[in-house]
Amino acid sequence: MHVDASGAYAGPVSSRASTPNYGGQAVVEGVMMRGATAMAVAVRRPDGTVISRAEPLRGLSRTRLRAVPLLRGILVLFETLQLGMRALAWSAAVAAGAVNERGEGGALGILDRAVLLSAFAVGVLAFFVGPVLLTAWLDGVAPARWISLAAEGAIRIALLLVYMWNLGRKGEIRRVFQYHGAEHMTIYALEDGRDLSVPAIRRYPKEHPRCGTSFLLTVALVSIVVFAFAGTEPLWWRFASRLLLIPLVAAVAYEAIRFAGFHQRWPAVRWLFAANIALQRLTTLPPDDEQIQVAITAMQRCRDEERAHAARATA
Repeated sequence: MHVDASGAYAGPVSSRASTPNYGGQAVVEGVMMRGATAMAVAVRRPDGTVISRAEPLRGLSRTRLRAVPLLRGILVLFETLQLGMRALAWSAAVAAGAVNERGEGGALGILDRAVLLSAFAVGVLAFFVGPVLLTAWLDGVAPARWISLAAEGAIRIALLLVYMWNLGRKGEIRRVFQYHGAEHMTIYALEDGRDLSVPAIRRYPKEHPRCGTSFLLTVALVSIVVFAFAGTEPLWWRFASRLLLIPLVAAVAYEAIRFAGFHQRWPAVRWLFAANIALQRLTTLPPDDEQIQVAITAMQRCRDEERAHAARATA
C-alpha cells in the first residue's frame, strides 16, 4: 500500500514537477492504483485473464481540505482505509467468481464492513493500547518517567516488526507481497518518465519511500514523541491519550512521509528514512512478469479514467 497524498499520499519521489502523484495497494491477485481524480483495480482471475474496474474519486478525495497541512494526513488515512477495503473486497470477489464479465459485483455489505472495521479496531487497540498494558508497571519502579515511555515505544515497534515478519511467512500472503512489489516498481517507472512495459519496470526497486509500511513505522516513531508530551499519569489518561492522539500521530507521520517523498535526492533524507526502506523487505517480494502486467493494467486503467474525468469536466 502507498500512503497517497498511498498509496497512499501526495508527493512525488522524482524531481519531475509534471509527474502526477500516484499511490496504490496490493490486493488479492491484483493491484489497486489511485491518482488525483480516479482509482482502478486490476485482478488476475483463476482462468488467467485480467479483469479491471475504475471509478472517479469523490468526497474526501476531492475536498480542498486536502491542501491543509496536518488535516490532510487525517483525511488521507480515512480515504486510504475506505478505498483499500473496497478494492480488497472486489478482488476477493473476483477470486471467488462473484464478479461478472463487466466487473459488476463484490460490493461490501453492511456485515462485511462491520467485520473489517472490527478487525481494524482490534488492531489499533493492540498497537496503541497493548504496549501501555505491558509497561504500566514500570511507572512504580523505574527511576525516571522516560524509561517507561521509551519501553512503551520500543514494544510498539517490536509488535510491528513481529507482525510484518510473521505475515510474510504465510504462503498466501507472499503473492500479495509480490503484487506489492509490482505496484511500487510500476509507480517508480511512471514517476521516472519510463514507458509502462515489463522490461522498463524491471529496472526499478520494489521498495518505495511512500509505502504504507513506511507510514506504519513512522507512526510508531512519531508516537514516542507525541505520547511523551501526554504523560503517563493517571493510568486512565495514559490509555485514553493513546487513542485520542491517534489522528495527530497519523497527521504528523503523513507530513514526514510527504516531506521524504519530495526530497529523496537529499542524502540526509535518505539516511533518516533508511529504516523505512529496510522494513519494506518484509512486505515486498520480487514480482513475476505476469504480476507486473497486472500492475500496468491497473495504472493504465486509472490514467484512462483520469483522462475521461478531465474530458467530462471540460465538456
